Amino acid sequence: MPDADTTVSAEIRVLSQLTLAPQDAEVAVGFVAGLSDAQRDRLVALADANHVVIRAFRVVAQQAGTNSALAEWASGVVAKETERIQNALTFLHYICSELENGGCPTTVMKSLDHWPDLGSDLDLYTTADERRVIHVMLNRMGAHIEPRSWGDRLANKWNFAIPGLPESVEIHAKRLGQTGEHTAMAKRFVARRIPKMLMSLPFLVPAPEESLIVATLQRMYRHFYFRVCDIANTAAVLESGQVDFDELQRAADLGGIWPGVATYLKIVCDYVRKYRGSAPELPRAVISAARFGAEVVFVRGKFLRIPILPNGADLYTRQVTHVALRGDVAATLRLSLLPYLASAAAVAFRITGSDKGIW
Repeated sequence: MPDADTTVSAEIRVLSQLTLAPQDAEVAVGFVAGLSDAQRDRLVALADANHVVIRAFRVVAQQAGTNSALAEWASGVVAKETERIQNALTFLHYICSELENGGCPTTVMKSLDHWPDLGSDLDLYTTADERRVIHVMLNRMGAHIEPRSWGDRLANKWNFAIPGLPESVEIHAKRLGQTGEHTAMAKRFVARRIPKMLMSLPFLVPAPEESLIVATLQRMYRHFYFRVCDIANTAAVLESGQVDFDELQRAADLGGIWPGVATYLKIVCDYVRKYRGSAPELPRAVISAARFGAEVVFVRGKFLRIPILPNGADLYTRQVTHVALRGDVAATLRLSLLPYLASAAAVAFRITGSDKGIW
């Protein structure tokens, strides 16, 4: 009997095929057709964790052929997720409007990158003081503040729960990064934000360069894993032809994360090539700066993992060295706390099964 990681690996491959190369998804659709009800529920949960429910099961519904039961099931999955997204976007538009009207310039990070899917929480960044943010959220939105971890406090990140909205609202005030080490780079997320219209609702989102930076910060400097959506989202950004790679490098260098950005992009392109046979072309500067590619990636749990040792640790060391040589004492001190947070989170997870009080 296959172990859990082997099973998930097969399911990840199916979701990747459906999402990245839907024109060649006949085998993947056949895989879904052969699953039991319980196995399909498991696949939907995995797709939800990887934020590709709409993109994956829309393909199943469209390519089910004469299997009307499969088409009906997949269409039901898509319809249920669409309803959730419609509710979340309606709230998100209202939240952003209230923050702007309350003197909090706001950019929607990450959440809308998954379109037509949506993340499991709503991520925002603002250049406003956290006291102003809290005032708006509590007094205008009727929200309440959720418990904050040590990492949340360092990163100056606040989570709010709003009646009627199942998703948590996560707001970063003035700082970005696991320990809030990025300030100059973070300002760009508001200064260079661009409009995006979804479901007839206007939003302000990061420019393409900043969207790649925030994805890198999450994947290469915090979680050390990729979701299928990260691959699909980034491939779409690269294929749009809108990325200014010189600007991207200038922004990344502000935080000492250019090697991480380059590595992130190389992993994405390597992975896409595996399913499509081709991938977006990266400039020579990106290829030469990348520390490794998708050859180190492996499946564990629900995601595509990057080894922390030596790969993740190498990027962290380079980041710390960069900010230290630049003379940024505050950022260096904040980053120096990261290994202790990671160790504490690992211990907490082994004891309690949760690291939420740390991260």
